[in-house]
Amino acid sequence: MPGNIPSPQYLDGNFTIDCPNGSRVIWDILQVCTEDPRDIASVALGLFSAICFMLSAFPQCYRSCKAGNMDQALSFLFLLGWLGGDSCNLIGAFLAQQLPLQTYTAVYYVIVDVVMVSMYCYYKMKNQSRQDGTAVNVVVMFVMLGAAGYLVPGNNLVSPIGEMPKFNKRSLLAIPHSSANQIFTVKEIIGFVIGSFSSVFYLASRLPQLCRNMKRKSTEGISPLLFALMILGNLTYGLCVLLKLPRKGQTEANYVVHHLPWLVGSLGTMALDVMILLQFFMYKTQKSERELLIPKAPQRSLH
Repeated sequence: MPGNIPSPQYLDGNFTIDCPNGSRVIWDILQVCTEDPRDIASVALGLFSAICFMLSAFPQCYRSCKAGNMDQALSFLFLLGWLGGDSCNLIGAFLAQQLPLQTYTAVYYVIVDVVMVSMYCYYKMKNQSRQDGTAVNVVVMFVMLGAAGYLVPGNNLVSPIGEMPKFNKRSLLAIPHSSANQIFTVKEIIGFVIGSFSSVFYLASRLPQLCRNMKRKSTEGISPLLFALMILGNLTYGLCVLLKLPRKGQTEANYVVHHLPWLVGSLGTMALDVMILLQFFMYKTQKSERELLIPKAPQRSLH
């Protein structure tokens, strides 16, 4: 579940006034005040989490291209749920007026999801009709390139960013100076709801994959690195949020409430990913035991 680094204290504030003892580099790039070692650790974990999420799909794409059985290994509902969660994350990035770096990261996630869904459809069509494989290759390639080109920053999605006014808040926690525990604005409530939907999509996406593996009694064709990286990404994201110190005047409870949908979705998804990863070891052990029980055919003598 992709997540964002906890929001800055004063996105449009003055560095020397609002963050006199923080890192100027981190402030200029991420607009996060890091005056405390916990803040620095939170930023580092958040960046590491984003890298894990960005790399997670590559092992599965490579494995699917090599084996050609993505449609048999992965559940289509799993991919659609993943796409739905990342799409909500992207919509929330615009509504909450996040930094361009965060928005481009959300766009990247959606592009990768579209590529994986396209690969699933490609192998589904190819394996069902191998005689028309060449035509399928051309059609799906055009669909993938068209979808990716539409989403790449520089086209339609980047224009709203350029038209936005100067960022005065980046996420649900970026609130005015006057009240650290200010109630949600209408836009923040919408972002909160979309974040909740995003978490539901991420959580629900794992259930079809768990059921598919149980039905097949196998995880063949699935890359364990996909779920290992997702587990690592969600774990470091959860730690990133929990380590971040609330603003002065903001209570711990208010801080957690503002991040609750993402925390629940992140830690809940991590638990389900651990269950899927356990299936790798369980079914691999069962397969080894079955192979040991099957007697080998006696070899004939060449005399």
